Amino acid sequence: MAQEIARRPKGAATIHDVARRAGVSSMTVSRVINGETRVRAATRTRVDAAIRELNFAPNPAARTLAGGSALRLGLVLSIPNAAYLSEFLVGALERCSQINAQLIVKRYMPGEDLAAAADMLIDARLDGAILPPPVCDAEPLVARLRAAGIALIATGSMRPSNTLASIGIDDFAAARSMTRHLVRLGHRRIGFITGRPEHASSSLRLQGYRAAMEEAGLAVAPELVAAGTFTYHSGLDAAERLLGHMPMPSAIFASNDDMAAAAVAVAHRRGLDVPADLSVVGFDDTPLATTIWPELTTVRQPVSTMSEEAVTMLTELIREQRDGGGQEPPHRLLDFELIRRQSDAVPKSRPPAL
Repeated sequence: MAQEIARRPKGAATIHDVARRAGVSSMTVSRVINGETRVRAATRTRVDAAIRELNFAPNPAARTLAGGSALRLGLVLSIPNAAYLSEFLVGALERCSQINAQLIVKRYMPGEDLAAAADMLIDARLDGAILPPPVCDAEPLVARLRAAGIALIATGSMRPSNTLASIGIDDFAAARSMTRHLVRLGHRRIGFITGRPEHASSSLRLQGYRAAMEEAGLAVAPELVAAGTFTYHSGLDAAERLLGHMPMPSAIFASNDDMAAAAVAVAHRRGLDVPADLSVVGFDDTPLATTIWPELTTVRQPVSTMSEEAVTMLTELIREQRDGGGQEPPHRLLDFELIRRQSDAVPKSRPPAL
């Protein structure tokens, strides 16, 4: 028989009452209660004071909202990149272990029946679910889970929604920043390798690349954009197409590190020096970026931090649901960083094309 959820006595202060009294978010109150260090001293003092004034009684032993029983959180994955997947899982598992939550992982394959995938998660009696792309963009699955009362949070793609909480980076701004970097180095023909079309991040990164090229007055010829699917093998094919056109691009910006590594391999196979003959840059800063030669210049996306914080935010959403809260779903934007290594350089001086 399913264990009943322990409920707070009627009239008792909730975490939202504490948050309002202290002038902070519910998530900040949770961090203070759980003893996390990433809270300013002044903020911690205000929260502690509000807890005392309201006689708020958290349950530090359970730290799970369920009277000591572990939360059941789902993670629906459809990520072809092994390095990204590994970082994401490590972050989620680490945070789940800290809050005594059980993580149930479901692999979703493109073309799979969305209703069946949603029903599997519903049957698992989940309290909440983390939805990385492209699952978070699958409206039928999201609607079915929400109708079942499961708290949801999207990760990776930042498309703020009135109904779906999210956490990720600004993919558009990150791609624009990397493209601007290549333009500042002097590159004018910059090739771009896209990711899987069903991922929101793919279109946002392509838009960021196009925006930077346009603001620099550079044309994006059709042959400068090649389709990839975030896999190494798709990067090989895309790089062959980009380098098969004359004049060749002097730089290639790939939508993830796997495809950037593939572009480096194709350049070497063609006898090109990276970065003397061709600059190659990537996205994500996975371990692969520093295991190939030359090491990749890339955009650092805090993947493990993103999944850790997704678990924290999801816990807060579950608490709000159980306390009857009706606040707007939160949207958190994490910082990205352009990491420069050895795979990019000022382009060689070339004679004008005949």
